Amino acid sequence: MVDQEKFNERISDLVEEAEDKPVRRAKKEKPNLKESVYSLQPEQLEEWLKENGEKPFRAAQIFDWLYNKRVKTFDEMSNLSKGLRDKLEASFVLTTLSTIIQQESKDGTIKFLFQLQDGYSIETVLMRHEYGNSICVTTQVGCRIGCTFCASTLGGLKRHLLAGEIVEQVVKVQQTLDEVGERVSHIVIMGIGEPFDNYDAMMNFLKVINHEKGLNIGARHITVSTSGIVPKIYQFADEQLQINFAVSLHAPNQEARQKLMPIARAYKLDELMEAVRYYTKKTGRRVTFEYGLMSGENDSVEVAEELSALIKGIKCHVNLIPVNYVPERDYVRTSRSQIFAFEKTLKKNGINVTIRREQGSDIAAACGQLRAQERSEETR
Repeated sequence: MVDQEKFNERISDLVEEAEDKPVRRAKKEKPNLKESVYSLQPEQLEEWLKENGEKPFRAAQIFDWLYNKRVKTFDEMSNLSKGLRDKLEASFVLTTLSTIIQQESKDGTIKFLFQLQDGYSIETVLMRHEYGNSICVTTQVGCRIGCTFCASTLGGLKRHLLAGEIVEQVVKVQQTLDEVGERVSHIVIMGIGEPFDNYDAMMNFLKVINHEKGLNIGARHITVSTSGIVPKIYQFADEQLQINFAVSLHAPNQEARQKLMPIARAYKLDELMEAVRYYTKKTGRRVTFEYGLMSGENDSVEVAEELSALIKGIKCHVNLIPVNYVPERDYVRTSRSQIFAFEKTLKKNGINVTIRREQGSDIAAACGQLRAQERSEETR
């Protein structure tokens, strides 16, 4: 368990950064990592080429090698001069992730545990659906949000990922799919970490994977989720993107939510709902409320009625999630009959609702579980 003083510092740090407040105390220095070439958008790569005495049109060739041919070394970029390849090698790293573990579930889900260039580890999950192959990507090493039902927050936040480290997760999984002639079709930014706590890198990632010269994954096939960092919800709304937006809600009132999700102490439920309404009005798009069901905590019919009242009138969809058991946490999975009773209550009240299909339960697919099992020194 995290001691309260340390956790309060984490949340204070998050709020200062999200709201550009004056810093109370010295922050950790950013890690001295070599920049990933995957962090660059085409226009940024063109600018780098010009600054290094090269022709800007080479950017399209480099992007072709990265995202279509998916090479693993700069030396494989055979239509570039040796001099340019050497400059790329000196300035950027092409491979920042190495596979520690690759587990495959009986349902086809594959979970990857990757090691980063500084030795930390992250998880990425490939999920197979009727509509295509979806990847759940990680945005941080650890997390400082402190959700009491999630393994990702064990040990706190170690560092933010670079945009290229997020992009490379998709590339690495696509390289695995290349072996069986399949393609990544959907992205969900719901892995380890809070995406809006690493906002700039997340936005850069979105622009790279959505770009026609990059992985060219359609905006409407991408979903980003937040635990409720209110200032960033307004900022994201103002971006006017076609990307799907989800909020981890998990409770219909302030008292219950801050027990499950301590971030609610910093951003109250009424502030969050006001920001969500701003998003739907500004973009015209619906929001998905992620709702994890935990037995005896937030899964009664009475709670479903309260949830219905809270979100009534909002252009939304509720995704009910029977929580995976996490040994480090105490919550018990809601019974099947209670899940259906909760769903029935929402439907009765005119709420659009689905139950998430369970995947990867036999391979520790819950967010942060594999890392907690295999790299326990990072989660203390």
